[in-house]
Amino acid sequence: MSMAVTGSPASAAGLLRLRRHPGALAGLGLLALVLLPALAAPLLPLPDPTLTAPAGRMQPALSAGHLLGTDHLGRDLLSRLLWGARASIAVGALATLIAALVGGLLGLAAAWLGRLLDGVVMRGVDVLMAFPYLLLALAIVAALGPGLGNAMLAIAVANVPFFARAMRGAALDIRHQDYIAAARLAGHGEPAILAREVLPNLAPTLLLLMTTTLGWMVLETAGLSFLGLGAQPPAADLGSMLGEGREFLTTYPRVAVLPGLLILLLVVGINLLGDGLRDLLDPRWSPPRPAAPAQVSPSRAADSRAPQTHEHDPTPPLLTVRDLGVDVSGPEGPLPAVAGVDFHLRPGERVALVGESGCGKTLTALALLRLLPAGVSQRGDVRLRGRTLMGLSAAVLRDLRGRRIAYVPQEPLTALDPLFRVGAQLREARRAHGEEAAYTTQALVRMVGLEQVPGLLRRFPHELSGGQRQRVAIALALAHGPDLLIADEATTALDVTVQREILQLLRRLCDEQGRALLFVSHDLALVAALCERVLVMYAGRIVEDAPLSALLRRPAHPYTAALLGATPELGRPDKALAVLTGEPPAPGAQLTGCRFAHRCPRVQRVCRGDEPALTDHGDGRRVRCLFPLEDPA
Repeated sequence: MSMAVTGSPASAAGLLRLRRHPGALAGLGLLALVLLPALAAPLLPLPDPTLTAPAGRMQPALSAGHLLGTDHLGRDLLSRLLWGARASIAVGALATLIAALVGGLLGLAAAWLGRLLDGVVMRGVDVLMAFPYLLLALAIVAALGPGLGNAMLAIAVANVPFFARAMRGAALDIRHQDYIAAARLAGHGEPAILAREVLPNLAPTLLLLMTTTLGWMVLETAGLSFLGLGAQPPAADLGSMLGEGREFLTTYPRVAVLPGLLILLLVVGINLLGDGLRDLLDPRWSPPRPAAPAQVSPSRAADSRAPQTHEHDPTPPLLTVRDLGVDVSGPEGPLPAVAGVDFHLRPGERVALVGESGCGKTLTALALLRLLPAGVSQRGDVRLRGRTLMGLSAAVLRDLRGRRIAYVPQEPLTALDPLFRVGAQLREARRAHGEEAAYTTQALVRMVGLEQVPGLLRRFPHELSGGQRQRVAIALALAHGPDLLIADEATTALDVTVQREILQLLRRLCDEQGRALLFVSHDLALVAALCERVLVMYAGRIVEDAPLSALLRRPAHPYTAALLGATPELGRPDKALAVLTGEPPAPGAQLTGCRFAHRCPRVQRVCRGDEPALTDHGDGRRVRCLFPLEDPA
């Protein structure tokens, strides 16, 4: 009962959307003109379509007992048209299903099961596509013998390559979306990701291919039957009727025109309806309508609590990272993009990882979760509460992701599944580990401040604002109450007001629940409003690790001073912004000594010798520099 009640609004909305699609309505009408009479043919008082009566050949339309007349053998033309349409539709539909099933499975396997299988499958597809598909179908029918069943099989085999290639491309595109990575971060296994994330997103593409191909299947079946390789007498389909009627095209044109007209109506109706069904399955499509007036949400008071400090806290670290390195694949082998990263996070501590774009911040964050993309490897040691994560199996890692360590992506619009409502995604995140989640769905909504959004759980991600989507992404990460939250540029695409709200939310979640936060950013102004300690990264190395207050007051590394000097200050329009000459070194660049030396204004000859280590300079500060700054910035 509850399922029916829950599903009825969605069904009603789907029918309403279909009614607003003029192309779908036109296609449905054209298809109904042919399909409904053809399906009802066994129930209609029609003569036997194979019964010949030479004495009554070529009777005109509206003759007694023959509404559309008879053909050259005296057979009832209306009966043959309806039964022939049934045969053409059935053969086309079965051939489409076979081609879609086989080709779809081959394409999905090629995209998801590795390069070896991908190469084998796609080379086989290339061989089949080297032949024109109609010639390939003719060759298969010639080998198997004429007949409607053999024609169906030939057409299906000829169209498998198109389905395989199209589905492989669509699956590869989906595989690299952020919401697939988010599902892995939540702890889902590959079968669950395929069933719940990939296949629903492939459904619109597959449906469009099937509806378009169904029209071609009907035409190809008709073509083979027209050549005498499909339906064999006394059975008939529209193609064989068209082939028999061509001899009488000038004397009795209706014998050939009527089957051709039915084929035209079928193909056009199928294509128009397919476009409409594709839009119906995509919740982002909607008919044009007037824009609703904007709603203003009440502002929230700023969180004025002072940041917590842990300078003298004897609590063991929550996360310990030692000598972490990340290598990316290059034309001549692996290239080190991140190297020698060492730091720790304590429970409840808010730490920022800052640096310019391309310095390795995101690679470092993904390496902590062992979720680096293909072709990227990592080394070193990462420990969560003293337990190493480097040697764990995929199953154990899935159990930790989402439960003990969670990730908030940079762009929630691509991290949230576009075909599922917000409520369904929150419930799915809570069920990810097969156990009772730390919070209910409503508690998660309240926790991220979205309880005032009307109908939030029934909305799709594209119906929310950027700030609301970011809050939903945070709620997904908090479903199981993780100890560590990694936020990767979580406010980059948001305006200043929404950025402030998200920062207040992250700070409140850490302060109230003792949750550690690693905040990846390139904006020191945001970091100053949220974090207690800052890790400054340059060219894949941590160059300074210092408490926020000390770093802002007196940066020790020249690169940190340059970052602060390049940050505009409110109320100081005359401030001269620092500019560094040169560019950061590329991964794998053959450099000796300090990697910042060629851009450093304080460089000395010794700096180009051995690379300096990250050494302790007191007051909780570590600096990778032989000549750290002594004067206030």
